[in-house]
Amino acid sequence: MADGAHGEADRATFHAMTESTAEDWARIAVASVEYGRELPDRILTHLNLLKGDCGGFVVDRLEHSLQTATRAFRDGRDEEYVVCALLHDIGDVLCPRNHPDIGAAMVFPYVSEANHWMVQQHGIFQGYYFFHHLGLDRDMREQFRGHPHFEYTAQFCHQYDQNAFDPNYESMPLEAFTPMLQRVMAVPKRSIYLRQDAEAIV
Repeated sequence: MADGAHGEADRATFHAMTESTAEDWARIAVASVEYGRELPDRILTHLNLLKGDCGGFVVDRLEHSLQTATRAFRDGRDEEYVVCALLHDIGDVLCPRNHPDIGAAMVFPYVSEANHWMVQQHGIFQGYYFFHHLGLDRDMREQFRGHPHFEYTAQFCHQYDQNAFDPNYESMPLEAFTPMLQRVMAVPKRSIYLRQDAEAIV
């Protein structure tokens, strides 16, 4: 856990958690809240790692993400949805073989069940448009047929994701999404560290 600009007096004193006290955890909670405020900035830094990596596509991965988010925004989707569209492929850098899991884990505490499921499963749903060219089953998504969020996710891929590779499309800049990201990531809705009677404590 980052210390930021805090000195030793602001840190916990234990060397093993079995020695920790409530006062230690109060210090940690304060530091965690401050560190959490910087989360949108860290996410933006990581998104910029997608810049320049085309992976064989006609646009780079950042442009694809911006196009997806821009299309959703211009279609009138709410900020939470637009942020999910922006972050859906953020895992491509570290986990290209299971990138949806990274994006889904990042948005989980801050978004609805429907939006989380959409990010988590978009890779399989996106496969409808190209898996058959790779000798894979384009209907892999059918395993989820009947799920409450099936059509929601299929619509995301069809309207905003599979068509977001246009080098002539005028995307909004990443900076335009910063306030949305800050608002969506401001307060967690669910977390193992979230008490029902209080804000996130670590």
